Amino acid sequence: MSDNSKKGKDDSEYKSTLKSMDTEETFDLIFYRPIGYRWALLAKRLGVTPNVITIASIFLGVGAGVAFYFNNFWINLLGVFLLVWADSFDSADGQLARMTKQYSRIGRILDGVSGDIWFAAIYVAICLRENVTSDFFSAHHWVIWVMAVVTGFCHATQAAMADYYRQFHLYFLKGEEGSELESAARLWERFHELSWKKNFWSKLTLAFYTNYTVGQEKRTPWMQKLRAALKARYGKVIPQSFRDAFREKSKPLMKYTNILSFNTRSFALFAAILIFQMPWLYFAFELTVLNIVLIYMVVRHEKICKDFVAELQK
Repeated sequence: MSDNSKKGKDDSEYKSTLKSMDTEETFDLIFYRPIGYRWALLAKRLGVTPNVITIASIFLGVGAGVAFYFNNFWINLLGVFLLVWADSFDSADGQLARMTKQYSRIGRILDGVSGDIWFAAIYVAICLRENVTSDFFSAHHWVIWVMAVVTGFCHATQAAMADYYRQFHLYFLKGEEGSELESAARLWERFHELSWKKNFWSKLTLAFYTNYTVGQEKRTPWMQKLRAALKARYGKVIPQSFRDAFREKSKPLMKYTNILSFNTRSFALFAAILIFQMPWLYFAFELTVLNIVLIYMVVRHEKICKDFVAELQK
């Protein structure tokens, strides 16, 4: 095989590990995806599964949280390195799954939970650190913990909605097989088919995931009306013209789903810890800037869905 042919094959395989160019973030394409692809190739060669990589990322992310507790620049810099490493693994597990066709609902759930565990560790570290190093928070211990709990709730909502809109966009771009868009009704059917006695862990996991999906659907009433209207009119085969029309409206909103994903958060976190040396500023950033982005994204997307429902009902 010539060098050009080999390079072309490598480029093709690399691109096949990406979700889509519509939904990929620029910094991911420059940094995390190429690194994740190399990790995925190594894992494939060693026979390591995507879920094992995800679990490894949890340990790295928790390690980053521990490092952020210390009021020491070099230890904090180690935390930055560990968190970047964890996210490169988070990229690699999905790329490996697409490369080897090792898709599973458990893997998707585990992938989502891993990031929550990273940030839970980071939130606890920030609270403990501020209670020691800040005069205000030392005198009012409860304030930073309340901030952490409220921020954690907002973080979970922001991440869930960003992922939901991304999957909805992929559904129109690639069809059902190219998206991980779920239906709470179908998940509940699967839940009731399982036995607590024979499938305890699978049923417990599915219960949490179904409730997660229910929350996404409750926050997007017009999206659910659009899904129902499409099913009633077209069944499972949505015309390409409609898919293209929706994609055109939805694509500009993908930049907001990316803002609510990892990179923007990590840049704000690193700045709060390394530059300003006031970790609590990260909580303030999530509570203000990212919540404003979330609200704007939801309102815009619901308006798009509402307009398409009206068009289908004409």
